[in-house]
Amino acid sequence: MKMKSFRKWAKRPALLIASALTAGLLAGCGANNDESGESSGSWADIEERGVLQVATSGTLFPASFHDDEEGLTGFEVELTREAADRLGLEVEFTEMGFDGMLTSINSGQVDLAVNDIDINEDREERFLFTEPYKFSYGAMIVRPDDYSGIETLEDLEGKKHGGAATTIYMQIAESYGAEGVTYENVTNDTYLRDIENGRLDVVMNDYYLQSLAIEALPEIDVIIHPDLFYHPNNQAMIMKEDNHELQERLNSVIQEMLEDGTVTTLSEQFFGGQDVSEEPDMEFEEPDVEYDDE
Repeated sequence: MKMKSFRKWAKRPALLIASALTAGLLAGCGANNDESGESSGSWADIEERGVLQVATSGTLFPASFHDDEEGLTGFEVELTREAADRLGLEVEFTEMGFDGMLTSINSGQVDLAVNDIDINEDREERFLFTEPYKFSYGAMIVRPDDYSGIETLEDLEGKKHGGAATTIYMQIAESYGAEGVTYENVTNDTYLRDIENGRLDVVMNDYYLQSLAIEALPEIDVIIHPDLFYHPNNQAMIMKEDNHELQERLNSVIQEMLEDGTVTTLSEQFFGGQDVSEEPDMEFEEPDVEYDDE
C-alpha cells in the first residue's frame, strides 16, 4: 500500500460521519440566469438582498451542530458567520443532509454549503471552492477489544461500515469489500452505539471529528484505531461554478481570518485546543480507490 506525505496529497477527498437525506430546502433564489450569465445567486444578488444563504447539516459535531444554549453553532457555522459579517452580510442557514447540499447549490436554493466538505478533483470540475481552512486525515472508530478485526485496509472486506451512501469514506470502505450500512442525517451517538453493539464494525471518517465524538460520548465503549491513518484531505466552502466574485470575496476575508488568528481561535474553541488550520506533518496510507462523487 502506498504511503504519501500530507502536502503532496492535501487535495484528495473526504467526508463526514452524518449525512444523507435532505431535511429541507430554502425557497429563496431560483436557478434562472441573468443577462450576465451568472446564476440568480451571484454576488450582485447576494449583496442586494444582504443575506448569504448557506446549507449545513446541524448534526456534525463540531463543524455544525446544535447547542442547548447557543442553538446552531460549530466551527464552520461560526467561521461562516464571521466571514459574512466582514462582507456586510447576514447569514441564513438551511439544515439538510449532504446529499441535498450540492443539488441545492446548483438549483440556486442556497449560495454555498459548509459541512466539512472536502476539496477533490471531481467537485472542482463542477463547483467552486474557497481556499481551505481545515486540514485533516481519515481515521476509523472500532471496538476496543480487537479493533473490530481490522489491522489493515484490506481487513475491511466483509465488515459492516456505517455512513451515508454517497460519502467518500463509504466509497473507500466498499472498495475494500465492506458492507455499507446507510443512515439518514443522524447524530454521532447513533453510529458509536451501533459499533459498540455490533450492528456496525467500523465508521471511517475525519480524524478530528471522530476523536471529538468519542470524547463527547465516553460512556460508549469504542475507540479510534491507533494504527490506521489514511487519506489526507482539506475542507472549504463550496459554491456554484460560475460564482467567481463570491469566491473571490470569501477568499479575501478567509485569508484575513487566517492571518489575524480568527480561524485558529475558532479551531481551538471547537476542536479541543487543536489548530486544524495547520497541515499535519505526517505520512498516510493512500487508499487504492477511484472516487465517484455524485
